[in-house]
Amino acid sequence: MKHQDYMKIALEEARQALSEGEVPVGAVIIKDGVILARAHNRKEAQHDPTAHAELLAIQQACRQQKDWRLDGCTLYVTLEPCAMCASAMTQARLSTLVYGTLDEERGAVESRGRLLADNLYNHVMEVYGGFCEEEAKNLLEVFFKSIRDRCNQVSLAD
Repeated sequence: MKHQDYMKIALEEARQALSEGEVPVGAVIIKDGVILARAHNRKEAQHDPTAHAELLAIQQACRQQKDWRLDGCTLYVTLEPCAMCASAMTQARLSTLVYGTLDEERGAVESRGRLLADNLYNHVMEVYGGFCEEEAKNLLEVFFKSIRDRCNQVSLAD
């Protein structure tokens, strides 16, 4: 399988998040062509600000591997990771990150910071962005438009 193929699986997770009223972000972790974990945002369902797709996938993969080190693993995620997730990725020793679209407000890989660049945390990770970017961006636009529409309906009712 190629990066695009695994990103399509992450997009399936993002669509599941959207159907559950969560910000549509999905993640998949693979090693040697085997899917170790797949997850999507669950902040609302779990009442937990740390229930990001990336963290949930990392936790799942670590349990699967029976190790906190995910050397040789690739994380596919539909949205550029935030600082919390980027830091967790370095702690987990992930080898590669492949993400879909930029997060211009909170992205810590390219947009608002470069936490994975220049061996900042004494861990080198390959990073590739822009895979299935339009589809990932469209899911986010649909979600945030629905929130704006609901807010406008409430305002009109007042």
